[in-house]
Amino acid sequence: MITSIHNPKVQAIRKLQTQSRTRREEGKFVIEGVRLAEEALQSSWKVQEVWHTDQLDERGKRVLDGFAARGVPVEQVSQAVMKAVSETQTPQGILIVLSIQTLPIPQNPNFILVLDGVRDPGNLGTILRTAAAARVQAVLLAPDCADTFAPKVIRSGMGAHFQLPILQPGWEDIRRILQAPSSSLCVYLADSTGGSAYTQVDFKSPMALIVGGEAGGSGSEAALLADDKVHIPMPGGSESLNVGIATSILIFEVIRQRGI
Repeated sequence: MITSIHNPKVQAIRKLQTQSRTRREEGKFVIEGVRLAEEALQSSWKVQEVWHTDQLDERGKRVLDGFAARGVPVEQVSQAVMKAVSETQTPQGILIVLSIQTLPIPQNPNFILVLDGVRDPGNLGTILRTAAAARVQAVLLAPDCADTFAPKVIRSGMGAHFQLPILQPGWEDIRRILQAPSSSLCVYLADSTGGSAYTQVDFKSPMALIVGGEAGGSGSEAALLADDKVHIPMPGGSESLNVGIATSILIFEVIRQRGI
């Protein structure tokens, strides 16, 4: 049982929680809470270790037993240690370290979402959750987006990482994916200042949707990839919508048109 917050293992997990560079270099990330633990147990992702306290509820204990049955190292820690490594105010008593994985993009995708400049972790996680719910086939994050495996992104994503191909490539790779001969994707750029109203666009054909971030929208690299622009009409005269809300509206218009 780990009882000291000065234990080297505690410091190692704190680094995974707070430093994107450490996550990239070690190829690991952290999830917390029973709900995400259940998602991890049901997935095929490699679990490195599980930490828990004696305050874990019955639902959490069942998850813990599931990991132990798989031979995953399970470590009991004190409440003080769990609080020291947690990124939440009220830890639920279970924390898991996993290996970072990237699910493969389907061979002939018909709906890819590209995010450009989405730097707020909460917004990014919300968009990923929405994309997973709508069965978007892949999400590509431009280099200036928030870290996919940051704790707040993971919490807001609510398990989307285990269901959805999420890549964070450079613009050259994004261009290669979108313009692959086998894909034939029409690329739409969400733009609050112009283009067709989103309800007037035919989204039934294979497509990619680029959505810009909270501050300045999409940049020049995104504009070069776009075949057309779309916007969400706002009769109330607002300048723009929150990027998570705007993306959700556009994603579910695609789903509505396709009758899914």
